[in-house]
Amino acid sequence: MSAIPYRVLPKNNPKSFEKKADDRNKMMLIALFFLPGFSLLFLFLVMPIFQSIFYSFFRWNGLGPVDNFVGLENYSRAFADKVFRKSMWHNFQVVILTLLIELPLAMALALLLVRGNLRFVRLFRAIFFLPYVFSEVITGLIWLFVLNPGEGFANVLFKAIIPGFENQAWLGNIDLVLPVIFFVMTWKYFGLHMLLYMAGIQNINPDVENAARLDGANEWQLLRRITLPMIADTIKLTMFLGVLGSLQVFVIILVMTKGGPVYATEVMVTYMYRVGLQRFSLGFGAAVSVILFIIALFFSIGYQRTVMQTSLE
Repeated sequence: MSAIPYRVLPKNNPKSFEKKADDRNKMMLIALFFLPGFSLLFLFLVMPIFQSIFYSFFRWNGLGPVDNFVGLENYSRAFADKVFRKSMWHNFQVVILTLLIELPLAMALALLLVRGNLRFVRLFRAIFFLPYVFSEVITGLIWLFVLNPGEGFANVLFKAIIPGFENQAWLGNIDLVLPVIFFVMTWKYFGLHMLLYMAGIQNINPDVENAARLDGANEWQLLRRITLPMIADTIKLTMFLGVLGSLQVFVIILVMTKGGPVYATEVMVTYMYRVGLQRFSLGFGAAVSVILFIIALFFSIGYQRTVMQTSLE
C-alpha cells in the first residue's frame, strides 16, 4: 500500500514577525512625528482656505450668523469695482518691475561680487543682505523717516546734490508713490536674490569658463553662453519667488501708505484688508482673498509645469 503524499507546511519564521513588528513601529513613529506638522498645516492653511471659499458665498459682517447666501454676487461685485481692478493693475505693475529691475539688479551685483575682484566681498555681501533681515514693519518705519516730506534724509540728500531742488512729498504724490514703494521693496528683497545668484555662479566649474576664454570668448559672450544657461534653474526659481512675493505684498504698503493716496498704491491684499476687516464685510473680503488665491495657484501650477519642470528634465 503506497504512502499518501502530503505537503510539508513551512514553519513560521520568528524573524519575519519581528521584521513586520519593527516596520509597524517605524511607521507609527514616523506618523507620530508628522502629526504635529500636519495638524498645524491643516489648522492654519487648509481649513482657512475652505472657510474663505465658504464665506465668499455669503453676505456676512463677521458677527452674526452666516445665513445670507448670495452666491457669486461678491465675486461680480469685486470685478465691477474700479478700485479692485486698479489694485490688480498695481500688482501686475509690481510683478513687471520686479522681473525687469529687481532681479537684473540682483544679478548684476552678484556678478560684481563674484567676478569683480573686489576687496571686502564678505562685507559688501553682508551689507546688501542686511535689509532682508529687517522685518517689513521695521523697513516701512525706516523709510517713513527717510521719505519725510519735510527735512527727511531723501530731501536733504537731493538738495545737496541737485541745486534748486524742492522738498518732495514722496508718499503724497500720486505719480511718485508707487515707484517709491517699489524702490523700498527692492531695497529689502534684492539681497535674497543676490545671494541665490551668487551661489549659482560660484557652483559653475571654472574649467568651463577658462576653456571658453581660451577659445576667444569675451565677457559678454561668457555671460550669455555659459553663465546664464548654467544658472538657469536659479533664475527660474527667483522669478517664481519674485512673482509670488509681488502678488502678496502687503505690510510695507500698509505701514507706509495704507493703499493711498487716492488708492495710488492699493494692491489686492490691502484692498481685501480694507473692505473685509475695516469695513466689516468679511464675505466680500473672503471673495477677494479667493480671487487672489486662484491667481497665485494657477500661476504656481502653470509655472512649475511649464517652466520649472523643463529645468528638471
